[in-house]
Amino acid sequence: MFDRLKAIEERFDELEQLLASPEVVQDRARYTDLSREHAELRELVELSRQRSSAAVELEEAQALAGDADADLAAMAGEEGARLGALVEDIEARIKVLLVPSDPVDRRNAVLEVRAGTGGDEAALFAGELLRMYARYAERRGWKVEQLSANAGSKGGIKEAVVNVLGRDAYGYLRREAGVHRVQRVPETESQGRIHTSAVTVAVLPEAEPLDLKVADNDIRVDVYRSSGPGGQSVNTTDSAVRLTHEPTGLVVTCQDEKSQHKNKAKAMKVLRSRLFELEQERQDVERSEARRAQVGTGERSEKVRTYNFPQNRVTDHRASVTLHKLEQVMEGDLGPLLDAVSSQMAAKDGGAA
Repeated sequence: MFDRLKAIEERFDELEQLLASPEVVQDRARYTDLSREHAELRELVELSRQRSSAAVELEEAQALAGDADADLAAMAGEEGARLGALVEDIEARIKVLLVPSDPVDRRNAVLEVRAGTGGDEAALFAGELLRMYARYAERRGWKVEQLSANAGSKGGIKEAVVNVLGRDAYGYLRREAGVHRVQRVPETESQGRIHTSAVTVAVLPEAEPLDLKVADNDIRVDVYRSSGPGGQSVNTTDSAVRLTHEPTGLVVTCQDEKSQHKNKAKAMKVLRSRLFELEQERQDVERSEARRAQVGTGERSEKVRTYNFPQNRVTDHRASVTLHKLEQVMEGDLGPLLDAVSSQMAAKDGGAA
């Protein structure tokens, strides 16, 4: 691993020199290619250098831990333990980044959040879960564009679809697919009993027009008036759009915009992504079950994570990781969980290869 990291750092330094060269700057195509490669290596190189610096400090702390001065030795021992944990954490993140990525991972993501069992409480948590993903996207410098949403009767959302726009958005978020379970006392619970509700999450790679051809005569377009909570009309024109892909039976609706044209464009984006995902799954089955699990959206019936509010605990069942910092996770601090799941999945895929 370390020889590979050294080679990557050398390539990164070489790219920085090339990008500063007037000859490369004048060649737009080459400059673009080199800039993309430079950006792809940046996070790995930064982690590699952080690890090297922490490893040097760890050696110094370990040396001082044997000092005759008991107080100094104790302080060095504590610092050594902290640095050792830091080095292990950085190395785990590096291993994830060193796993060859699927080209689809670099795409934007279409994220679908739906309330499952639990009624109004599930809808409330679905809204909180969507907010968590928006906060995580903000931390990574991504943008979130709402494609459609259906509000719950007492707040939250029954279902929502958003487009997460950013480099590697699908690669980072695709492991989130599945059933997310919440355990807490609902605001409406007068006797303080803990309820368990569920929300399903699906993550699709955003399809590009060139990925697949969708024939116009395969799509039935229906238009109708938008409606709000309770079914009341919120628009006097037929601006809402429902697209039905007749060969597969997929149906997509959108009524967020006042313009029928904009609603149709948004619905078409979601439909393309779902059709693209179907095609991906078909190819994955042909390649192998392990490969399908790696790039697919996951089985929606599988419980992937539990959020226990009374104990401030979040558990990811795939990676067997439990963190007692639920508040931070709900504020978008998903990094430790996603890294743990990616490491676990990469190890399984490697073992199956």
